[in-house]
Amino acid sequence: MKIQIGVIGSKDIHSGNVWDMALKVGREIARAGAILVCGGLTGIMEASARGAKESGGMTVGIVPGNVKSEANPFVEVVIATGIGFARNTIVATTSDVLIVIAGGTGTLSEAAFALNMGKPVIALKGSGGVADLLANKKIDGGIVLSASTPAEAVRLGIEKALQDR
Repeated sequence: MKIQIGVIGSKDIHSGNVWDMALKVGREIARAGAILVCGGLTGIMEASARGAKESGGMTVGIVPGNVKSEANPFVEVVIATGIGFARNTIVATTSDVLIVIAGGTGTLSEAAFALNMGKPVIALKGSGGVADLLANKKIDGGIVLSASTPAEAVRLGIEKALQDR
């Protein structure tokens, strides 16, 4: 079974350095032969899905609404939930590991769900938002690992996912 890496982060980022970080994370996930899982919408979700899709990878988007067309154009498999923010639990549950890029309260909830499930969470330092807040923090016996580059984040994610199998 392929490793499923969740990429979580801000939905309002459409360009710039953080967009490029997410694009590179997606590319690295595809190159590693893993499946990218995301919330399916815009911003970090779209950039990472684009990077993975353009690099020949598989992308899965778990969207909050009940209409598949709300997914960004780089999502190959759309799971329409119709449950709003509650879909964050599905993103965390479906992923073997989460990579956090920037992010706000929705991203924070996904990271918390993953930590509660004992899943690895890796923050991409320098991307801002929740990622920078959580990097290297111990939370309820778990730790949010940090990475300085997209390649390091994916390598660490693959390593941790394999350890947990």
